[in-house]
Amino acid sequence: MDVDTRLLRYFAAVAQEGNLTRAAQRLFISQPALTKQIRQLETLLDVRLFTRSRAGMALTEPGRALAAGVPGLLAEWDRVRRETRSAASRAARVLRVGFLASAANELTPRITAAFAARRPGWRVDMRQAPWSDPTAGLSTGDVDAALLRLPFPGQDGLRTETLLTEDRWAVLPDDHHLAGRAEIPFPELWDEPFVAAPPETGSWRDYWLAVDAREGRPVRIGAVTENPDDWLTAIANGYGIALAPASAARFYPRPGIVYRPVTGVAPTSVGVAWPRAADTDRVVQDFVRCCLDHRPPDLDGPADRA
Repeated sequence: MDVDTRLLRYFAAVAQEGNLTRAAQRLFISQPALTKQIRQLETLLDVRLFTRSRAGMALTEPGRALAAGVPGLLAEWDRVRRETRSAASRAARVLRVGFLASAANELTPRITAAFAARRPGWRVDMRQAPWSDPTAGLSTGDVDAALLRLPFPGQDGLRTETLLTEDRWAVLPDDHHLAGRAEIPFPELWDEPFVAAPPETGSWRDYWLAVDAREGRPVRIGAVTENPDDWLTAIANGYGIALAPASAARFYPRPGIVYRPVTGVAPTSVGVAWPRAADTDRVVQDFVRCCLDHRPPDLDGPADRA
């Protein structure tokens, strides 16, 4: 009997959450669909894994036994899958680099060109990730390195180097009552609805909502989006405003929206990130070196590895 790893991941989510609704939200599927998958797994194993109560989903004795073994099994499968995909990329002489939105801005073409010169016959495959994955594929092993906005969830478990720092600006509909300002103090935006990243991005979402600069004032969410196009559309349609890197004004100009400097929020940084296991990977380290060689002069100097 073979069991789809997807069913095991669904089981693990329900076991960890103890609640079908929360597990379904975490997995981005409907509750009825999740219930069906759990029943399918129980049928395949011919055991009852959960008992339902008002308190939620409680593991049975067989369920506890499965819950004890599933995390290790999935972790090992993920490791094997990552190594297999990485080997395939190496055989094709391709370095997989994840990124979010504009990645390292104007530095990206220079970095990829420098890597091509350093590694003749190799190419960089740039892979854009949705905002629901602030690691741009590093957490799942789908990329070898990534160009990311710092900070991001899981950063402490990876190596990172800062490449550039820039201010955060406000992004507003062009008919917004503050759109004509040359500069906006952040407290004047506290009560505005914001267009946000998905909730599961946690601290990354909070950073782009500048939760730490609100003095405890709750955030109003006007819309949730996962990519730049939907984000810009939501702002232009008046669903909310947002904070963005100053460079977004160059990379994402659009009729119906304006970008304005904001005071009272900390700047944002772009970094290159890679798994600790890749410290001895010469190809990845060549890419990192190309990133460091092309960062702005004010960030030159000894590496500051996390």
